[in-house]
Formats: sequence, C-alpha cells, structure tokens
Amino acid sequence: MFEIAIAEPADAPAIVALWEVCGLTRPWNDPLADYTLALNTAASTILIAREGGRIVASVMVGFDGHRGWIYYLAVAPDARRSGHGRAMMAAAERWLRDLGAQKLQLMVRDDNEAALGFYATLGLEPQKVVTLGRFLKDDQ
Repeated sequence: MFEIAIAEPADAPAIVALWEVCGLTRPWNDPLADYTLALNTAASTILIAREGGRIVASVMVGFDGHRGWIYYLAVAPDARRSGHGRAMMAAAERWLRDLGAQKLQLMVRDDNEAALGFYATLGLEPQKVVTLGRFLKDDQ
C-alpha cells in the first residue's frame, strides 16, 4: 500500500530522478528550479506517493486563481498499472477543489498516446484551444 503526502525539500533528488526516468524533463526547463518554485509558492505544491519508503509517484499541481493545472505526473516504471496514477490525479483534484478551482487542465505532448489514453479514462478530453508560447529567456 502507498501513502500520498506533500513533498519536502529533501525529496527533490528522488523526485527529479523520477521525472527524468519517466521522460518528463526537457533541456530548456530546470526540473530542480520547477520543484523548488512549486514548494515555495502558496498556489502550488508537489504530491508524492511513497511505498516501502520509496517515492513511486508524483504530481505537481498549481492553481492560477481560475483553473487548476497538473504538471509532471510521474509513476515509476516498475510501479505502473497498479493505481498510482489514478490516485495521484484524485489527490491533485482534491487539492485543487480545496482551493476553489473550477476546472482542471493539463498539457500533453501530442505524440504521447499512452498519456492521452490514460487521461481519457479519467474523463479528461481535448479542449478547443491552441496553446501558444515563446521563451522569455534570451538563451533558449
């Protein structure tokens, strides 16, 4: 059985390693900076699942004042298909509801069929919006 809790600063190395093994990091994002900011901002946090003392899943969750956002949902490869992803999403939804979020959103890379399929089983569906963006740092 696993326990879901809020991550602590000391959990950073294990969680960043989990994100990396799950293929969630990108060269232009510093995952440790993302982690630190999420824990130090009142409208965001990182939830983790521990099983046998090991972190087996995580999700970053944030609230922009209107919508709840999900980032970095990760389940260790050897712990998949055992309910961890569903449990993390349920915990993230509870956290967002407690803050008053009216809607939950997340972004998935368009070629990630496994993630799209997983989220569809949870009732999430594509939205009629297009995400636009640009980097604000000169070195990107």
